[in-house]
Amino acid sequence: MKERSKEEPTPRSSPWGDRLVSGLAIAALALVAGFISLPILSLVVWTVDRGAWRAMTSPVAVDALLLSMRTTAISMFIIVLVGTPAAYVLARADFRGKRLVDALVDIPAVLPPSAAGIALLLTFGRFGLVGRYFDAFGVTISFTTAAVVMAEIFVAAHFYVRQASVGFAGVRREVEEAALVDGAGRFSVFTRVTVPLAFPALVAGALTAWARALGEFGATVIFAGSFRGITQTIPLAIFAEFQGDIDAAVALSVLVLGFAFVVILAVRYLTRKATEYED
Repeated sequence: MKERSKEEPTPRSSPWGDRLVSGLAIAALALVAGFISLPILSLVVWTVDRGAWRAMTSPVAVDALLLSMRTTAISMFIIVLVGTPAAYVLARADFRGKRLVDALVDIPAVLPPSAAGIALLLTFGRFGLVGRYFDAFGVTISFTTAAVVMAEIFVAAHFYVRQASVGFAGVRREVEEAALVDGAGRFSVFTRVTVPLAFPALVAGALTAWARALGEFGATVIFAGSFRGITQTIPLAIFAEFQGDIDAAVALSVLVLGFAFVVILAVRYLTRKATEYED
C-alpha cells in the first residue's frame, strides 16, 4: 500500500465564492452606513432648505442651550472630581466586593433612562427614601435644576469612570515606582506622573460622559420635569418644540448633532494618543 502524504492538500477557495462573500459584506456595510447617514442628512437638508437654523436664536432654544451648558458643566466637575480617584481604586486595588462595585458602576449604562428617572424620584423625591428627610428641612430636590444635574451624573458617570480606569490600568507601574524611589510622595506621583500619563484616556472619558449628559432625556423628564429656564435642557426643548415649531426642534437637533460629531472625533484622537502612550 502507498503511504499517504503527510502534507494535506490545501483546499482552494472559489473565486466566485470569495466575490460573493465580499459583495455581501460591502452591501451590509453600505446598508448600515446608509441607515445611519440618511436621517442625519435629512436633518441637515431640512435646516438648509427651510432656514431652520434661525430658530436656534429663539428664546426657548437659547434658554435650553444655556441651561444645558450650565448643568453639564456642573455635572462634569462632580464626575471628574469624584470619578477620578474612584476609577484609580477600581484600576489598581483588589478588595472584597470589587466585582459588585464594578457591576454597580455599569448598571446605569444598561438601565433604561426612564427607569433611572423613576429610581431617582423614589430616592430623592419629596416622599422618597432620602428626599423625605430633605423635605423636612424645606429642601426640595425633584423638579429643580439640581435634579437635572443629578440625573445627568447618574447616567453619565459610568462612561468617565470606566474609561478612566482603563487609562489608569494602562500606566506602567515601574514609572510610578521610579518616582517613589526618587523621593516623591504618593499623592505627588498620582498628580504628576499617573494622571498626566493617563490624561488622554481621562479626557476621552470626560468628553463621552459630557455628550451623554448633554443628550439625557428620560431620567431628566421624570425626575426634573420640563420647565423652561429651570429644567428644560436641549433634549427636552427638542421634544417640546416638536409639538408646535418643528423648525426649532430640527435646529436644536442639528446643534446636538454637531456636538456629537466633534466629541466622536476628539475621543477617537485621544484614544489613539492613549494607545501611543501605552506603547
